Amino acid sequence: MNTCPHCNAEIIGRSDKKYCSPHCKSAHQYQKRKSEEALYYAIDKQLKTNRKLLKTYNKSGMSTIRKEKLISEGFDPSYFTHYWKNKKGQVYLFCYEYGYLDLKESQKEKYLLVTWQDYMKH
Repeated sequence: MNTCPHCNAEIIGRSDKKYCSPHCKSAHQYQKRKSEEALYYAIDKQLKTNRKLLKTYNKSGMSTIRKEKLISEGFDPSYFTHYWKNKKGQVYLFCYEYGYLDLKESQKEKYLLVTWQDYMKH
């Protein structure tokens, strides 16, 4: 007698059947994938949070915000998708199409928020 690996119910049917129902098969595979890819989901979630916050505070295409304000809302500057270095050597970090540059103005830490532009491709 075989039992379902998801709900431990008795399996009725073919001898090689592994799950009691399509629902249990799907649920079991989802749980397995979720645990195996937990790190991926955590990173993806943080990238999406960062992008959302950058988009929210950058309505004009270029703005400035206090670093502590963004971080207090869940922004994590160690997660980004790519970077761009300008001619001055400043490195802008991006979460998809929204980027930021770490600035220090009059002893206050800020981010200069920008939106990806075509000229940045090169």
